[in-house]
Amino acid sequence: MTSTYRKIGIASLIMMASVFLSKIIGLAREMVIAGFKGAGVEVDNYLVAFTLPEILNHLIVSGFLSITFIPIFSKYLIQNREEEGWRIFSIILTCSGTALLVLILIGEIFTLPILHFFAPGKTLPEEIAPILKMTRIILPAQFFFFAGGLFMAVQFAKERFFIPSIAGLIYNLGIIAGGLAFGPSMGMEGFSWGVLVGALVGNFLLQMVGAQKAGMRFSPSFDFRHPDFRKYILLTIPLMVGLTPNFSIELLLRFFGSFLPAGGISSINFSLRIMFIVVGLFGQAVATAFYPFMARLVTENNMAEANRLLNRALCYLSLTLSVAMLVMVLRSEIVTVIYQRGAFDPEASALTARVLIFLMPTSVAMAAFALVVRGYYATQDTLFPAIFSTIAVLLTLPLYYFGMHAAGPTGIAVAMSLSTSFQALLLYIVWNHRTENVGSRQVYSSFLKIAVLSTGMGIILEWMRRLLTSVVQPAGIFQNMLVMGCIFAVWLGLLVAIGTLLKLEEVRQPLRDIGGEVRRRFFKKN
Repeated sequence: MTSTYRKIGIASLIMMASVFLSKIIGLAREMVIAGFKGAGVEVDNYLVAFTLPEILNHLIVSGFLSITFIPIFSKYLIQNREEEGWRIFSIILTCSGTALLVLILIGEIFTLPILHFFAPGKTLPEEIAPILKMTRIILPAQFFFFAGGLFMAVQFAKERFFIPSIAGLIYNLGIIAGGLAFGPSMGMEGFSWGVLVGALVGNFLLQMVGAQKAGMRFSPSFDFRHPDFRKYILLTIPLMVGLTPNFSIELLLRFFGSFLPAGGISSINFSLRIMFIVVGLFGQAVATAFYPFMARLVTENNMAEANRLLNRALCYLSLTLSVAMLVMVLRSEIVTVIYQRGAFDPEASALTARVLIFLMPTSVAMAAFALVVRGYYATQDTLFPAIFSTIAVLLTLPLYYFGMHAAGPTGIAVAMSLSTSFQALLLYIVWNHRTENVGSRQVYSSFLKIAVLSTGMGIILEWMRRLLTSVVQPAGIFQNMLVMGCIFAVWLGLLVAIGTLLKLEEVRQPLRDIGGEVRRRFFKKN
């Protein structure tokens, strides 16, 4: 298993690097949008325009292709029946792709009533008209996400990670290019055209090339009766109708946010983009790299090793608590440096920073959820987590309602954190019960130790930040970056020193892994 852990480590580093670059470009995208229109009604309308496309994305596209397709395709690879694997690939691409095109056409026709249902707070004609237009521009991109997602799943199954890793990078560059090129004349509509072009190039054309390099063989087929196509549909339906944390957050943001004053949706969205960097770097990257190996172990009926793999990954993931605390401490500086320019004024920065501090616990819960739920998916159980997540989201709807009325955007942020934490914890408890996971105590211990450590570090760092900001005046971009650099250096030094002194494996093992990989890659010849 040493070689497997090493492969996972390398794949995780590749995915973390790609996610980091993609999220940085994503932040650049948000910076352009914030500077262009600030946190006002036009940006709110642009974000609401994604409601219907994201519902379609959740129903047929999303990450479900990798989750449900990889175990099926991997089975044929293990059995040396790759040709049959490409046959089921062709059937899924043909049948599901055709169904998606029909749904896109229906969405283009019935955009208005769907908008009224999912964003009931948007009633003014001057708001509805641009939302409808941008929605209809963005909708066709969902086909590119679907086909590209299947192309990526093929590459993941073949343990090829590089080309899929740059899809998000190209996509975000397309949005920025569209906004810069057409924004001055079209307003936020220019960014919508960028979404369409970015999805075409980054998520479809580039991934098709990657799949071809992985040996892709496609022949159109409508063989609905193929047993593995039926199996794929049965595995996917629960994911389609279930409310995952990621999808529910985006959906409920637009539903409850539509009742907030102008800028409410924008302030939460801008905070979410920062929070998703942490989720992407830890949860998304590790889970994406971890899943093909987990699926293979389950296929080989090696559940003991599969549990060890999951527990080990979760122990590393406990460090997300410390990263979240760092972002909470530097909330004002981060928001100011990233967003405050052009139409995004200090008032918008202050509101976004307040939301961010209550939103960051969500990053820890979402990262853990992304990892744990893949354990269920590896066993080809998509029904239970879908039902579980949906019930959990419905039970926490009162939190969103009361949060919205009691504290506006910050209240919704608190509801998001409580809801996702509730889901992640209970899902792992049930997993332990179902699989007799004897190593779960180590995971709970890791999260408790890192939580205590992070709280203590947070108090120290907050005191230092206030001291530095009182000395470094005025608080321009350079001064804020100086404060961020100093606090980050102290945070990293404290983390390494305390982790080493107290012999915390959650800190020491990642350092050994990184150090070992650096030595292998750069000093092997010496």
